[in-house]
Amino acid sequence: MTRLNYHRWSADEIATLRLLYPTHPAQQIADQLRLTLKKVYSKAAALGLNKPGDWIAERSRRVMADPNHPSRRTQFKPGMIPHNKGKPHPARGRAAQTQFKKGSVPHTWRPIGTSRVSKEGYLQRKVSDTGVTARDYVAVHHLVWRLHGHTVPAGHALVFRDGDKRNFDINNLELVSRAELMRRNTVHRHGPEVAKAYQLIGAVRRQINRRTRNDIQETTA
Repeated sequence: MTRLNYHRWSADEIATLRLLYPTHPAQQIADQLRLTLKKVYSKAAALGLNKPGDWIAERSRRVMADPNHPSRRTQFKPGMIPHNKGKPHPARGRAAQTQFKKGSVPHTWRPIGTSRVSKEGYLQRKVSDTGVTARDYVAVHHLVWRLHGHTVPAGHALVFRDGDKRNFDINNLELVSRAELMRRNTVHRHGPEVAKAYQLIGAVRRQINRRTRNDIQETTA
């Protein structure tokens, strides 16, 4: 079945397009080939043809210098005021029913002090309400670390000495370099049996963390 408005470009038409496109307006080429402007642009894009920068600059200069050019007649002049300035844009249809009202908050919003469990299993607490989740929630063990006057320098991580992510005792927190943390987490150096055991432990922990997150969400909802 033949597509409507389909045009099969001849070799002569392609040659003409390649010759004229870099230095002639597309509308002029379309008129010469008796094709629509859209077909000229589409074929030029397919062939990878582009206008050189100096041609575009000169074209823009001529347009700006001609006050009667169609582009100049429709552009805003200094001092002109948009017809809809200061006018409210009323919502229509379902938009009026579903749009947020003043003072409304998303159903996922939680107040400051809300706790949650991250995907990595760390307990976090909401300490601000900027709307950026990664900024509003801070790991509890980091809050404990800050409470004791400590910071976490760049290139370091705060870890639990005994591996228990619920033991927030300051003596159980340890500051290590990222390189040391990577070395500790490289369990594959112990052989495939140990690596597989760690994978199973990780799977169990993820299940526990998932259930813990659900419990916390239910209690804070």
